[in-house]
Amino acid sequence: MMRPMRTLLITGAIVISCGTARAAAAQVGHAPSASPYRDIVDAHSITPVVGYFAGSGGKFGIGAHNGYTYGLRYDLRAGKTVQFGFSAARSALDRFIVDPFVALARRRTGPFDQTTTFLDATVQFNVTGAKTWHGLAPYTGVTLGVAFGEDLAADTSGYDFGTKFYVGPQLGTRFFLTQNLHLKAEVRAMFWKVNYPTSFGDEPPEEPGTPEAPNAVIPDGRFDEWTLNPWFQVGLGYMVRF
Repeated sequence: MMRPMRTLLITGAIVISCGTARAAAAQVGHAPSASPYRDIVDAHSITPVVGYFAGSGGKFGIGAHNGYTYGLRYDLRAGKTVQFGFSAARSALDRFIVDPFVALARRRTGPFDQTTTFLDATVQFNVTGAKTWHGLAPYTGVTLGVAFGEDLAADTSGYDFGTKFYVGPQLGTRFFLTQNLHLKAEVRAMFWKVNYPTSFGDEPPEEPGTPEAPNAVIPDGRFDEWTLNPWFQVGLGYMVRF
C-alpha cells in the first residue's frame, strides 16, 4: 500500500516540477517581479514641452531659426506599437533681414525676433510596444506640420515668412517615473522651404553690379531653398484615462 502511494507522490512532484519549469521558461529567464519589462497603461497622455529649434535659416539666414519653443502635446495609442500625437508650440525665433535695395555693406541686418506658431501631427512607432524596458520606452516616427509666422514690419525686402509646411523624422524616448508620470526627450529633423522674393534677383540701385560681376542677392534665379532644422524637445507627461 505504501509503495503505490509513494509512487503517486513522486509522480505528482515530477508533474508539478515540470509545470513550474515551463512557467519559468515562459518568463524568458525572469520571474514576473524581476522582469525588466513593465506594461504601459492603455491611456492618453498630455505633455507640456519645452525645446530648442535650431538650423541656419538658409544661405542668407532670413528663414526663422535658433530659438526656444514651448507648447503642449497630446498622444493616444492606436495599438501596442503605433500611437498618434498632436502638438502646438510657440516661439520667438531669430532671423536676419536682407535688403536688396541698398549698398552691400548695409545689406544684412539682425537678428530680429520672428514670432512663430507650430501645429503638427505625428505617427509614432514604439520600439518596445506596450511595455517599458527598465523604465524606458524608446520610439521613432515622422511629423507633418504647419508653421505660421507673424509679419515683421522692419523687413521691406518683400520676403514673407507666411505659412510653411514642414515634415521630418523623429527619434526619442520616454522614461516612466511612475505608472502614470514620465519624462520625454525627443529630437526632430524638420525640413521646410524658404521662398525668396524676386527682388533678390534685381541689382541694388545704390550699388549695381555688372553682368560679369552682379551684386544682386540671387543672380542665378533660384528663389527657393529647402532647409534642415533640428528641433530638440523635453517634457513631463501624464497618462490620463478618459
